[in-house]
Amino acid sequence: MTQDRLFPASAMPDSDWWHTLWPDPDRVVRALCIEPGMKVVDLGCGDGYFTAAIARQVGKGHVVGFDIDPVMLEQAQAACEGMSNCSWLLGDAMTLSRLLAAPADYVLIANTFHGVPDKTALAREVAAALKPDGRLAIVNWYALQREQTTVLGQPRGPKTSMRLSPEQTRTVVEPAGFKLEKRVDLPPYHYGAIFTRIVDA
Repeated sequence: MTQDRLFPASAMPDSDWWHTLWPDPDRVVRALCIEPGMKVVDLGCGDGYFTAAIARQVGKGHVVGFDIDPVMLEQAQAACEGMSNCSWLLGDAMTLSRLLAAPADYVLIANTFHGVPDKTALAREVAAALKPDGRLAIVNWYALQREQTTVLGQPRGPKTSMRLSPEQTRTVVEPAGFKLEKRVDLPPYHYGAIFTRIVDA
């Protein structure tokens, strides 16, 4: 079953508080240095909330919405209706490089990485799916107590023990062949860690 293959604590949240937390997805996409003309993979795209923002940003580029849940992909397609620069892939994130038709410029993993059992292995799979100078961006909750991350009056996000500091994220991603390029603050509770793929000499 698809549900059994989801990363823990990474199901799509209710849209009411999710949209309250992220009122301007286009600003987030720009802050993550996604540029016009890029080929971007939204890995674990969920209902397409960020996929649509990426499509608007890349313009004549292309975005691939990738998810393991066919229901989520249907919702993402609906969110991007009328956008001609989107395509969709159903599959397991650990097989990304084998399912992509061609290497990408950029892979975004938003609000999912905390639940990945083998984070370095997933980063290696992303590296295999990227062009030599490609980028990986990971959007994570800061390592705050869950009780501190309230939206619409309720604690939100993964349990405290699953949250990764920026340094913890760097520690598990860089061994997969990446170097941290920059970190951006995404208020109120998130950060984006942007990595560049290292090309072997």
